[in-house]
Amino acid sequence: MREKYIEQLEDLNEEILNMGSMAEKILDMSINALINHDLNLAHEIIEFEKEIDKKEAEIDEKCLEIIALQQPLAGDLRRVAAIIKMISDLERIGDLSENIAEIVIRIGNEKFIKPLIDIPKMAEITKDMIKSSLDCFVKEDINLAYKVITMDDIVDDLYRDIYLELLYMISKDSEIINQAIELLFIGRYLERIADHATNICEYVNYMVTGNTKFKTK
Repeated sequence: MREKYIEQLEDLNEEILNMGSMAEKILDMSINALINHDLNLAHEIIEFEKEIDKKEAEIDEKCLEIIALQQPLAGDLRRVAAIIKMISDLERIGDLSENIAEIVIRIGNEKFIKPLIDIPKMAEITKDMIKSSLDCFVKEDINLAYKVITMDDIVDDLYRDIYLELLYMISKDSEIINQAIELLFIGRYLERIADHATNICEYVNYMVTGNTKFKTK
């Protein structure tokens, strides 16, 4: 019985890493679709997001089964509880990436009103945050988790720069307002994705230490 329990926990670990890889992939796809005006890829993203939803439901069911049948205690219970929360954040990353894809479709082949510099930069940092948050989970590394959380400030600063620049551009040329607003939404979605990566790190901290807040020196 104990061996099956350990096997189920190991399977959960593997499943959330698979879902994490899917979240990284869909974000990467959405930014590539944006940069390249790739409408076919944007439509693929919308279909791929359904797979992420399906994966969340499967993992959630496995977590509830472990709680109901194995009645995990202490650290194991915190792990399962953290995973339930983490998959919700990963699913939201999929939703927000899909939102970016929908904007790509709306923009179509329209020329960008400005070179895309800060948005791809935001995306790269955000993708790194997702990957590192999953590394935190695997390694149970609280120091890395805290480092990832500090990266959120960089993303926030980039979003602020994008916001101010686009508002200034709108004030100079009202005809660009539609695309400017779409780009503002993309920046906002990336900022929210970074927040979800931060949430995952907070859940890892709870899983390892039992604390809901980081204890910093």
